[in-house]
Amino acid sequence: MKTKCIAMLLAGGKGTRLKQLTSHIPKPAVPFGGRYRIIDFVLSNCRNSSIKNIGVLTQYARNPLHEYLGNGKKWGLNGGLTLLPPYQYGLQKQWYDGTANAVFQNLDFIEEHNPEHVLILAADHIYKMDYNEMLYDHMNADADITIAVQKVPLMEASRFGIMITNAEGRIIKFEEKPIYPLSDLASMGIYLFKWRPFKEWIESGINKYENSDFGHDVIPTMLMDGYHLHAHHFNTYWRDVGTIESYWEANMDLLKEEKNVFFEKKNWDIYTDCSPQAPRYISPTAVIRNSIINEGCKIYGEVINSVIFFGVSIGHGSIIKDSIVLPFSTIGKNVIIEKSVVNSNTSILDNSWIHSNTITFVRNDEPPQTKRIITNVF
Repeated sequence: MKTKCIAMLLAGGKGTRLKQLTSHIPKPAVPFGGRYRIIDFVLSNCRNSSIKNIGVLTQYARNPLHEYLGNGKKWGLNGGLTLLPPYQYGLQKQWYDGTANAVFQNLDFIEEHNPEHVLILAADHIYKMDYNEMLYDHMNADADITIAVQKVPLMEASRFGIMITNAEGRIIKFEEKPIYPLSDLASMGIYLFKWRPFKEWIESGINKYENSDFGHDVIPTMLMDGYHLHAHHFNTYWRDVGTIESYWEANMDLLKEEKNVFFEKKNWDIYTDCSPQAPRYISPTAVIRNSIINEGCKIYGEVINSVIFFGVSIGHGSIIKDSIVLPFSTIGKNVIIEKSVVNSNTSILDNSWIHSNTITFVRNDEPPQTKRIITNVF
């Protein structure tokens, strides 16, 4: 039986630019927004878009992600989620070598479902999207490939795949991360392929496994080969959280009503697998302003413009400002934390000051000592 559309989630990234946040887990498994993980957004988008067959391509530190995802039941996918780590070919172990290579190694999985269209999704973006709208646009344009796009500030355009389109939305030029961008129309890394033409192109012998990345290799080559590439405009909140700075900014966006992704598409829930916690406790000494405080927290100090994940304890006299504190961390007494990301299960000593990359220990019996924080903050 032919399937309308299946999704392939690229979830194997090491996420080195997230530094210590991904020292033991892959980027899609990093906590976000107080109680979620980054991958929850794309999985929830699939569920809400009624995409029932999803392959999750995993690689780096995959066991924690596999354990978290299970069979997808928490996201209402009812067994439609399949984990696809790299596996051995003959006597050699074949690791995924880029986004497209990962998909090419799983053509048998796609063929089992016999889809009309294949949706390629990054598992490390924060957004709410109805993929049916993109599919409708794709089919209406009779495109071989449709790419979700969004305008970005021109000064940031060199970080993205940049394209030029004609009046009908057909892509006529595409450059991956150009030094001198010719436009501000950026690829979101979301690709929708008409499966048969794409399969025929793959099997035509054009460097099947050497073309390892969609942005660098597949999209420019298929454009040059004359395939019909179409741009689908997405105009609401979207952020790639690939760096510590962008991760911090995306969490801070939740504290602004006009940028809070959860306030968009009110009936578009984001699902997660979050263990139950005790009710939060806010002591009489606590002061909280414009912040997110989650279950299981004990707050004795002051929290200003910050996102505090579940199970966090903040001691008397401490001030947390413009910061993110990940799950089950303990902040001592009289601690000042500003514009920082504190990793999960971290203990901050009493009388410490953390600001971005620096921590200062203040003791009564000696002058303050300053040293670099390596594992806990950016």
